[in-house]
Amino acid sequence: MNIEFSGKIWFWKGPAPWYFVTIPADESYDIKMISASVTYGWGVIPVLVRIGKTEWTTSLFPKDGRYLVPLRADIRKAEKLHEGDEVTIHLKVG
Repeated sequence: MNIEFSGKIWFWKGPAPWYFVTIPADESYDIKMISASVTYGWGVIPVLVRIGKTEWTTSLFPKDGRYLVPLRADIRKAEKLHEGDEVTIHLKVG
């Protein structure tokens, strides 16, 4: 499954701070429908992600009925991204 969407980067200040983009509700629902066949446990979903020219593998995290795309520091640096920036994300799920 291939998905493209746009969203804002936000910062979670928890015990392990991290930056995320939340996948919209409709796209999250589509992912949820195939989650049983692609998850490797705990509800996380492995994906191939692309923002701009940067591509990497990561796992989506479920939260409040939607999924979160985590953005590592090296990805944010490569694409010059900051909290609050609107980004277009391309996902390959499964």
